[in-house]
Amino acid sequence: MPQHAVIMGAGLAGSLMACYLARAGWRVDVYEGRPDPRSKGFIGGRSINLALSARGIDALAQVDLDQRVLRDATPMPGRMLHSKTGQLTFQPYSRDKKNVINSVSRGGLNITLLEAADEFDQVKLHFGQSCTEVNLREGIATLTDANDQASKTPECDLLIGADGAFSSVRKGMTLEPGFSHSVSYIDHGYKELEIPALANGAYAMDSDALHIWPHGESMMIALPNQDGTFTCTLFWPWDGPISFNAIQKAEDVQPLFQQHFQDAVPLMPDLTEQYMENPTSCLQTIRCGPWNFGDKVVLIGDSAHAIVPFFGQGMNAAFEDCKVLMRHLDTSESIAVAIDGFYQEQKPNAEAIADLALRNFIEMRDTVRSPIFKIKKRCERVLHYLSKGRYQSLYEMVSFTTIPYAEVCQRDQRRQRILLTT
Repeated sequence: MPQHAVIMGAGLAGSLMACYLARAGWRVDVYEGRPDPRSKGFIGGRSINLALSARGIDALAQVDLDQRVLRDATPMPGRMLHSKTGQLTFQPYSRDKKNVINSVSRGGLNITLLEAADEFDQVKLHFGQSCTEVNLREGIATLTDANDQASKTPECDLLIGADGAFSSVRKGMTLEPGFSHSVSYIDHGYKELEIPALANGAYAMDSDALHIWPHGESMMIALPNQDGTFTCTLFWPWDGPISFNAIQKAEDVQPLFQQHFQDAVPLMPDLTEQYMENPTSCLQTIRCGPWNFGDKVVLIGDSAHAIVPFFGQGMNAAFEDCKVLMRHLDTSESIAVAIDGFYQEQKPNAEAIADLALRNFIEMRDTVRSPIFKIKKRCERVLHYLSKGRYQSLYEMVSFTTIPYAEVCQRDQRRQRILLTT
């Protein structure tokens, strides 16, 4: 008989994991606290636009969803830097023009993956069902539906926590002896804004780039959408002269933006309204372990390893989790062996990309403006060309290959040691 999985969370990782399991013959029940975004609309205003790159695409390809997703993506071959005076500098991500990252809408992608999961007869999607408690030994979750009526998930062979950074499944695991758990916050928060399309529907800026206003403590990025708009994300400290707390009233918005994002202000006619209405959220890194409990429960994606967004790898890492977990389930003699093997393989990679994402924050906001950084990038492109593609920069290995993150870090460390001794 097919085995039965219960997935908590119908976000990106949960929806994709359902597709993987269904293709392998599993019965799958997916429970989500939010309403169905396909009928109620995606709850926006809190989600950074996503950058889909090689390892995420590879994970989608394993279940024949890569081309379906890429149809709704906008390719970005490089970053466009905006100075305080509006001067533009384009920096390609790679000398190989095939190497691009793809801007995708979180809401649109979530709906695509939910639709794909719903096409399987053995997948059942349940919305408005919030997890309030987990029995780890039985692999059963207690739910509260939208009408405040308590219920429980059915018994299953495997309970998968894909319920995000504030995971209820992980919360249950924190009560168990031997489970380590840490949450660290950076001193910046983020707020989502939008640059609308022009009156004729065209983009207000170059759509072939990820736009960055890298002004030290004050940074903003913008990713293109297929409808001609840009999703902007403002990163500011919580406190200080340039910070979220520095704006106490609507009249404070325009002067601060004029000072730091001069060329963006004319492109956002409703900037003040957007700023005052859209929520401000925190940025955190979650490290925990083990991700599995006995032979019944496992965590994937942000539930296991939420990271800051500065390498554009959170979604890609979560999708890779789905691929690796399914491989272990397919090849292991038992579920217990599979989920432990998954954890042992993926934990070092989660630690590596968490560190790289924090490091890349410094690069994005400060280093990209440095003449030394520009020379380094030029040298890397020359080395890539002279080696006929065998030399790849750290960024290329992370974004354009499926080399495990931990191995990427090891390779980069070896290079640094060689450079220091020559």
